[in-house]
Amino acid sequence: MKTITRKEEIIEVAALLFKEKGYSAVSMRDIAAKLNMKAASLYNHIHSKEEILAVLILEVAEAFTQGMETVQNSEISSLDKVVLLIEQHIEITLKHARAMAALNNDWVHLRVDNRNEFVLKRDAYEMNFRKIIQKGISKNEFKPLHPELILFSILSTLRNLHLWHEKRGKLEVNVLKKEMTAVLINGIV
Repeated sequence: MKTITRKEEIIEVAALLFKEKGYSAVSMRDIAAKLNMKAASLYNHIHSKEEILAVLILEVAEAFTQGMETVQNSEISSLDKVVLLIEQHIEITLKHARAMAALNNDWVHLRVDNRNEFVLKRDAYEMNFRKIIQKGISKNEFKPLHPELILFSILSTLRNLHLWHEKRGKLEVNVLKKEMTAVLINGIV
């Protein structure tokens, strides 16, 4: 079992509080109280609440970026690429469920440089996903539907997976990957 550092523990607790209350409603005192330590002691490990947010969001954004690069560089069909992206999105979401709430809702609170980095990564991910869909349509792997609608349908579902899974899901990851992918790719009829 991996031992986590005090900084990692602080980030995990902060992620939980950000998810429960929202970034703006959480103070360094709240984080310290949850850890049974003084707020001043937090600053021995972390510089600010925004630093915690940046670590959470940029780590997940980087996981999505690396996953996209792997899929893009693979010599497989567009359909198989979309399946892989859906499966990777599920894996990343379940691994970083607490951070996903921050990524979806609190990224606007990032410092300008961190916010710009996140937006660039997010926009590049969406652009590359869109290109895969467009290529799939042009090769008749997908129905000739509007690529933006396909992208929106897939990503809006996946972006809210952390909420659904916590409340109602609790499905084993392989079942979730298989069945969610089937629904997103094939629909329900």
